[in-house]
Amino acid sequence: MIDRRAILGAGLWIAMAAAPSALAQTPGPGPNRRLGPQQGGRDALPLVVIDPGHGGADPGAIGPQGTQEKRVVLAVALELRRRLEAEGRCRVALTRSADVFVPLRQRVEFARRRQAALLLSLHADALPPGQAASIRGASVYTLSTTASDPLAAALAQRENLADRAGGLALPSVSPEVQRILLSLMRAETRQGSERIARHTLAALRGEVPLLANPHRRAGFLVLKAPDVPSALIELGFLSHPGDEALLRRPAWRAKLAERLAQAVHGYLGRRIQA
Repeated sequence: MIDRRAILGAGLWIAMAAAPSALAQTPGPGPNRRLGPQQGGRDALPLVVIDPGHGGADPGAIGPQGTQEKRVVLAVALELRRRLEAEGRCRVALTRSADVFVPLRQRVEFARRRQAALLLSLHADALPPGQAASIRGASVYTLSTTASDPLAAALAQRENLADRAGGLALPSVSPEVQRILLSLMRAETRQGSERIARHTLAALRGEVPLLANPHRRAGFLVLKAPDVPSALIELGFLSHPGDEALLRRPAWRAKLAERLAQAVHGYLGRRIQA
């Protein structure tokens, strides 16, 4: 989880070491600054953003029985929200709660504007007919500039519409110090992303069929927020008859939501206990 105050403090220390006048130029964190802490009652709970992929005119993957990815992932997202909110240990927001299209950039900014503690993007993949019969199972993807394997590279290429370099609100210090701050924040974000991937696979393993080597990495646009730990979860392959049959069942989707809720609570556990 990103400790923005710690990173800001490190940035100010670096700034003072680089140029003593930098501190005088840097405004205090303040309640409305992007790196400032959330305070007060329920607002102090960590925010988890759930991103059901695709939607509206974009159905996503479509299985042999006509199952649409956009509908499957929305159903899981709504059930996951219900379970997380029932526990009361975090706040939950969805990038979409109906059958509408939301551009990838807006999904990322939705989480960043709200200073989310975590972004989970839900999907269900499909492969061309020649490969569909042999590949199935859930998997978790985290961000990497280099794909871990050809399947991950192909999936990221299908999901991404464009690339971007989103702006991050940083203190008014020199460009060199801002680069150091951004590097620190990205490093902590990567650590958080890897941790939610581990919690997710631990929750799914033994309960849900998994893809071989289920933790994979690729350059997904929706995972590129520099300050929000993120993971993209493939719930299965709609191109595989077994996975499609499972994903069509409400009871199976509820089971997936239960496992994902367990992963989220495990990830947030250290903050909750603090």
